[in-house]
Amino acid sequence: MADGAYPTLQRMLFSVAYRMLGSVAEAEDIVQEAFVRFYALDADRVRDIESVPAYLTAVVTRLSIDYLRSARARREQYVGTWLPEPLVTEHSVVDGARYVEQLDSLSIAFLVVLERLSPLERAVFLLHDIFDYSYPEISRMIGKSATYCRQLAVRARRHVQASGRRRTKISQNEQERLARRFFAAVGDGDVAALVDLLVMDAAAYGDGGGQAPAARIPICGRDRVAAFLASLGRTARRLGVRYRVTEINRQPGALFFNRSGQLLSVAILDIGENGVGAVYSIVNPDKLQHLGPVGDVRELLRKGVPS
Repeated sequence: MADGAYPTLQRMLFSVAYRMLGSVAEAEDIVQEAFVRFYALDADRVRDIESVPAYLTAVVTRLSIDYLRSARARREQYVGTWLPEPLVTEHSVVDGARYVEQLDSLSIAFLVVLERLSPLERAVFLLHDIFDYSYPEISRMIGKSATYCRQLAVRARRHVQASGRRRTKISQNEQERLARRFFAAVGDGDVAALVDLLVMDAAAYGDGGGQAPAARIPICGRDRVAAFLASLGRTARRLGVRYRVTEINRQPGALFFNRSGQLLSVAILDIGENGVGAVYSIVNPDKLQHLGPVGDVRELLRKGVPS
């Protein structure tokens, strides 16, 4: 493998692993392990590999399946709502050029739906529907027949399609404009402005993982979501919390910091033509560490003064 191919391959493999796992740290570890295994092969074995990208994708997929199987019990016991680790995509190249058009497959809502699939269903669905591998290719990657892989993909699609309606797309500029208005309304504690921006069946999801304060069940309905977020916004302003609007998982979002510049939480918006349909808030510090220094939300609330 030529040295110049490594960065492109690394990005492509990370895009597979991250969608499989919903974890930045675990995806990076699995990609690294795949390269370690590849470079450990003897020269004759390397010459027998028809496609290095396909070989490495197979290794990453199998490692991801193994990880998901071992992690299932832990995720079933997770405190509150489980959300994937956020990926700031504003200034980064997450995917190879072949996958840039598959932006929806990075959205928080899509990754949450994938969590409901079995590891094999998730692998086959992603490899076929997102990364364009054929069933015979997937069959060789995961060690199952092509017919069985086709059946897994059909089951996975049914789960994905049954997960809820898709919101009509609006332009990126319009999404950014609405996001800035939305986060300004949150910061101002402006219930009326939030009601105006939210759709009727809006929902707010929080992931604290039992380590930071967050709503353990979704908050549903425009008025309840608006009141909840306005209350959070007033508290955050009183404590000196600042935010920066950015792109997260190819969606409008914001990073929230204390006065010391430590990250407290990440919020991502699901926006359609009628307004904001969902708000995803990740406060679990374990899921924010890859983004920089993380602050202690509980300590900030306990002190009740800006930090």
